[in-house]
Amino acid sequence: MSNPFDLNDNDTYLQWRDEKLRNYPRGLESLIVEVDDPRRLTPAQHQRLAEILKKTNMAVYAGKTGDDPDKEIVRQLGLQFGLEHLDHNMCADGDAISSLEQADEEPRTGYIPYTNRPIAWHTDGYYNDLDRQIHGLLLHCVRPAAEGGMNQLLDHEIAYIMLRDENPDYIRAFEHPEAMSIPPNVVNGEELRGWSRGPVFMQQDDGSLHMRYTHRKRNIEWRDDELTRQAVAFLGNIMNPDNPYYMEGTLDSGQGLICNNVLHTRTGFEENSQRLLYRGRYFDRIKL
Repeated sequence: MSNPFDLNDNDTYLQWRDEKLRNYPRGLESLIVEVDDPRRLTPAQHQRLAEILKKTNMAVYAGKTGDDPDKEIVRQLGLQFGLEHLDHNMCADGDAISSLEQADEEPRTGYIPYTNRPIAWHTDGYYNDLDRQIHGLLLHCVRPAAEGGMNQLLDHEIAYIMLRDENPDYIRAFEHPEAMSIPPNVVNGEELRGWSRGPVFMQQDDGSLHMRYTHRKRNIEWRDDELTRQAVAFLGNIMNPDNPYYMEGTLDSGQGLICNNVLHTRTGFEENSQRLLYRGRYFDRIKL
């Protein structure tokens, strides 16, 4: 079966690439769909979000729930797109949906998403075992920060295209089973998670492309070869506003991002902010 992500099938890749880039949206505003209640989308609202998701792997809904703190907004919206199996990660709430706000007690104070500090480019759960990768991600804004807290986004399929067009061997390097390794997470002498080793790009059984990546400089080991170093440097250079496919924006109350765990980041914001976002991490990929 033909596969655009097969490096030996360039004809299929070029056909897929041309279709992917044709009329690709520019700017975050082109991804926004106005909805009434995200918990109960109308058929037309669902269809419009699905169309954008199919093209870009991400979409933004703008609901009328305002600062309603109902977590069912996340759960019910996710279910409408086949997102069902949540990752009960360590700092998540008891319902497996994380309340991303500035924390004042451990263990959350030790993890950047629960602080006001900026977060480097990454895909969520890059440190998870390969059989527990995060494929779907949902962020819902209850209260934005008064200043800061902006997200930058880049479709991981666009990153793949730019890398492959520059040098197909960059993809080979990123598909190596030991391309990117994350050391164990040790807190107070206790190992909470062991080594996480794996590729950056992975082809899934359903034919889709998955990416695990972090732009962090510490507590990461890249495979020690020149091609990997070049691929890492090239990828780092395309994640910036000069890239025509780069998007950025700040979610307002009632707005949210639904995506297939695209590359994303967050700027810092003022200390002691009342900023609150809910995050759902899913082992499922969005179903369209």
